Parts: sequence; C-alpha cells; structure tokens
Amino acid sequence: MKQVKTNAIRLLESKGIAHSILYYDPSDGRIDARAVAEKLGKLPEQLYKTLVCRSETGVLVFCIPGSAELDLKKAAKAAGVKRVELIGVRELQPLTGYVRGGCSPIGMRKAYPTFLDKSCLSHKTIIISGGALGVQVEISPEDLWMLTEARISDLIG
Repeated sequence: MKQVKTNAIRLLESKGIAHSILYYDPSDGRIDARAVAEKLGKLPEQLYKTLVCRSETGVLVFCIPGSAELDLKKAAKAAGVKRVELIGVRELQPLTGYVRGGCSPIGMRKAYPTFLDKSCLSHKTIIISGGALGVQVEISPEDLWMLTEARISDLIG
C-alpha cells in the first residue's frame, strides 16, 4: 500500500499529537469497519467510524464504534437540535474534503461541531480514518477529543 500524507495526518504532525498510521488494502471493496479492523488485526470495537449529518443548525460530525449504529434521537439530543439526518454520499466530499470510507473527523474543510461516543473512553487508543481509503490513524481518545473540540456523548442505541 502506497503511504500517503492526508490533511488529517498533516494536522496531527503539525500539532505534535502522538499517533500511528495504519495502512490496509481497500481494493477488494471491503471498507466497512469490521472488515478494516480484520485487515489491520485490531478489535472491531476499537475502530470508530465518522458519520456526517445535517440538522436545522448545520452540519454535525459523529464518531461511533464501527460495529454500532448511530441513534439519531440521541445524536439530536447531544447536539441540542430537534433532529439529525445523515447526509447523502454525494454531499460528503464537497462538505468535508473526504470520500466515503475515508472520512476523518480531523482536517475537514471546515471545523464542524463534533461528537464522540462515550465508549471511546474505555479504550487506551481508538482507530479512525486517516483521511483516505486504505489509511487509518490510531490515536488516544483524549487527543482526538481535544483536537476536534468534540463533546463526549451517548450516541448509540
């Protein structure tokens, strides 16, 4: 796998935040969290996916365990809005600069309000997208929380 520098990785390096870059081969099309965890030899519950949503106040970003589903009512409550809905795949790159399967909560085109599921605190490190297909970043949840100014919330059902 070709090693790449993404916006997310550049930002982590510029801030001096400890992280590890993990690469996997996405060419088989298996890019869901369970498959990526398997390819990396990591626990599926350690891999967090980034979901981008829209509310009446604008775009919101949620990071939850890859094996879980975002509870939209809990997400809305955490964000203090009436409702949230996932954005369409075609909207993802124009809003974030990232593609489906390579969307990182770090280094988006704009700093959107970000929410981390509280389960992240039970891990020493979590794995998030590194900003491109085939690239993941292992980082402490505390560092991710501080860098993204995220709110820790109960987001899964």
